[in-house]
Amino acid sequence: MRNVARRRRLPGGAQPCARRRVETRVQIGVIEQPAVSIRRVHAVVNPASGGVGPAAADQLAALLAEFGLDHQVSKLAPGRFEDTVRAAVDSGPDLMVVLGGDGTARLVAETCGRHGPLVAPLSGGTMNKLGRALYGARPWRDALFDALSAGEARWMPGGEVGGHAFYCRAVLGSPALWARAREAIRARKLGRAWNRAVFARRRAFRAGLRYQFDGADAGCGLAIGLICPTVSRALGVDDEALEAAVLDLRNTRAGARLAMYNLFGDWREDPDVTVQRCVAAQVWASDPIPAMLDGEFFRLGRRTDASFRPRAFRALASGPGP
Repeated sequence: MRNVARRRRLPGGAQPCARRRVETRVQIGVIEQPAVSIRRVHAVVNPASGGVGPAAADQLAALLAEFGLDHQVSKLAPGRFEDTVRAAVDSGPDLMVVLGGDGTARLVAETCGRHGPLVAPLSGGTMNKLGRALYGARPWRDALFDALSAGEARWMPGGEVGGHAFYCRAVLGSPALWARAREAIRARKLGRAWNRAVFARRRAFRAGLRYQFDGADAGCGLAIGLICPTVSRALGVDDEALEAAVLDLRNTRAGARLAMYNLFGDWREDPDVTVQRCVAAQVWASDPIPAMLDGEFFRLGRRTDASFRPRAFRALASGPGP
């Protein structure tokens, strides 16, 4: 694909590209298939995400228009996320653009799956682990411009737990409850954050988990984290496995430390965490298992299976794949 030599300014300060043909071609370098033609784009914008401003939808539409693409932009409304995303994917676009956080990207990527359109998960939330892994720490306009100009389709790994997909990390156990309190703090809902923190503290020593990784001997712990190689610090991008981190709490001091990590940091930094790799896992407990998948809260059954998925969905990346 030819590079663009100059850009014109869009409303709101966005940096567009020059007018080009209706068809934007993306060469697949990682998976050996013919070129993918992108003519139709459907973008979904989550206005509730921390990094999405009021003019983001218009700026996104203007950028797609500058490429000459047939496009539609939908804003996600509370209570209708899944319906809106499903309708967008069913409309048959070549590319789904997501402007939101990791939770929004998770929903779109899960809906697209292996056989759906390409996905461009732009960074528009508070964590943006998936967007940063694909495009680096830069504004979403630059990321999308480069991806449309000279991007490639790339298979992205993921995981599945209890029938739900995740593409960054899954947290099973009481830290998922602390994460709910943290999200309420970010939303500046302090009353809700306090109530959730109190509930999480009460549950901290009661919700033990039993687990088995890849058929090995069973173990027990307070929490289990399953991290995809895309964002793992322990695995390389070519490793076809999940990073499994197990937290073992032994005393009240460790419980207080857990609370601080989960409100303001990463519980995997706790000295009581052990890390290994796994492809499949079984987890069970005496009560329903709380879980956080890419920032979204789920309550699973008392027993659940988890597994690694080497080809979960195809992303439109801004450079060659591994």
